[in-house]
Amino acid sequence: MSDQSPLKLLCVTAHPDDECFGFGGALMLAAERGIETYAICFTDGQAATNRGTAVTPAELGRLRREEFAASCKVLGVKRHEVLDYQDGQLEFADFSKAAALLVERIRAYRPNVVITFGGDGAMNTHADHSMVSFFTTAAFQWAAQAKRFPTLGPIHSADRLYYATSSFFFPGRPAPLPAPWTVTLDTSRVQQRKFEAFRAHTTQLPLMVRFQGFFEQRASQEHYMLAATPNPQPAAHTTDLFAGL
Repeated sequence: MSDQSPLKLLCVTAHPDDECFGFGGALMLAAERGIETYAICFTDGQAATNRGTAVTPAELGRLRREEFAASCKVLGVKRHEVLDYQDGQLEFADFSKAAALLVERIRAYRPNVVITFGGDGAMNTHADHSMVSFFTTAAFQWAAQAKRFPTLGPIHSADRLYYATSSFFFPGRPAPLPAPWTVTLDTSRVQQRKFEAFRAHTTQLPLMVRFQGFFEQRASQEHYMLAATPNPQPAAHTTDLFAGL
């Protein structure tokens, strides 16, 4: 990595708080190494059960955008963005348009590594999470192809696409069908800051109260599966999303 061309990490999520719950360790570990980190969130979370002081959906959306920004600051994210898609409705979105938004950003940011959900929808099997996985997967491929969206900037072939996956399930909830992991990150050093980032989501603190003990037992690691890369290769287990780059 040179001073002129730092490594870059792009994280694509569905709702404010996904960035810290699902990817916070990866984002903080990268930022500590001088890797530029970017976060894109598709919705502002207006369909959340926990609503804080918000009276209307629009007010909740405004609050959650502010919380997302505060969380990203804790996580060391260089640039963050919340798109204008409707929470809980991503499965009905125009697929090509959603993917094109990501193609445009991948070509602009030029990340080395992209991380997002797997198609299982993560531990709560949320359809929005699955759709973000599908949008991101298509955009990762299409951003590298000159025939796809030629007006959206020069092509960019990122080095790796990873899906977040899990080594455990939520008790009492339907189990997802998670991908086997190829990367295990030791996040023990940053796990308290990961909780600090979640506490920035003040409207969602009842979730923290409900699940903090459960997560504290399992927050020392994050698991990811290598989903795509430009170079044919066998699967191998590593402890670094950027190993060899």
